[in-house]
Amino acid sequence: MIIVIRKDATDKQIEHVKKFAADKGFKVHESRGEEVTILGLIGDERKLDKQQIEALPGVDKVMRVLKPYRLASREFRKEDTIIDINGVKIGGKEVFVIAGPCSVESEKQIITIANSVKKCGAKMLRGGAFKPRSSPYSFQGLGEEGLRMLAKARKLTGLPIVTEVLDVNEVEIVAKYADILQIGTRNMQNYRLLKAIGKTKKPVLLKRGFSATLEEFLMSAEYIMAEGNHNVILCERGIRTFNTYTRNTLDLAIVPVLKKLTHLPVVVDPSHGTGKHELVEPMSYAGITAGADGLIIECHTEPENSVSDADQTINPETLSRIIKGVRKVAAAIGRR
Repeated sequence: MIIVIRKDATDKQIEHVKKFAADKGFKVHESRGEEVTILGLIGDERKLDKQQIEALPGVDKVMRVLKPYRLASREFRKEDTIIDINGVKIGGKEVFVIAGPCSVESEKQIITIANSVKKCGAKMLRGGAFKPRSSPYSFQGLGEEGLRMLAKARKLTGLPIVTEVLDVNEVEIVAKYADILQIGTRNMQNYRLLKAIGKTKKPVLLKRGFSATLEEFLMSAEYIMAEGNHNVILCERGIRTFNTYTRNTLDLAIVPVLKKLTHLPVVVDPSHGTGKHELVEPMSYAGITAGADGLIIECHTEPENSVSDADQTINPETLSRIIKGVRKVAAAIGRR
């Protein structure tokens, strides 16, 4: 259920409405736009009388949200959500690129790559400190030591860092270092982890599960938002299909659908979406054309020596060309 507040409502009236709903046992989420303020209520709607709420001072109308993902829906917020990460605006007119290696391998490696991707025009640095791998014998990451290396790279370059959280017990330590917490495809429906992330208030990059439907994807975002964290970025990273030529099938059709149904920013991962470095460039342009707000790309100064995901990792020269091309594509569709 959402409560639409009158334009001339006072702050005191809004607080009264929020208290009224909270006293009935509801979680209240406020969304203030340029033209309208909406209160989203999470709880048993049978406990509230619609007419009773509409009679409260400052209330314009009460609407029931038909979609199961209430807070993430356009019904809750008409305007696009814009998330500011140290001056980098995610979800606005300007598209952005997050780039960096799949894994943090050493201090020298991550600092060298950070300097390279910044020079190429990337706005944020990605890098895995805790790595979920299909094989238990593969490199699993450097843990907190890797987080400290990422933090040093940020200090030297000014690039905000994006890194993955794998477990509820790691949320606090990763949140201590990261600017954006990444939830990987395997954990998209790890609801305990999503709820823990929701309590941090840290921006979240939520990757779509490789077999997740649109509704399942948005319901995972809802788990985070229901805990009070509305700073969620949705990431299309490819789904599993019958195709075996590419690692995954990059579902670009979901991008404009997400932009229609939700107010949350959307990014595309052409690296995991294809698994082939030669496909990263064309799929980057396609992702922006489809309406994505940004890209997350795996880049390494020595891709062939990357300890993980070498086949889909590009070099800085390719990244530089992609970012220049993305600017042209963005300009052609009315963005920056």
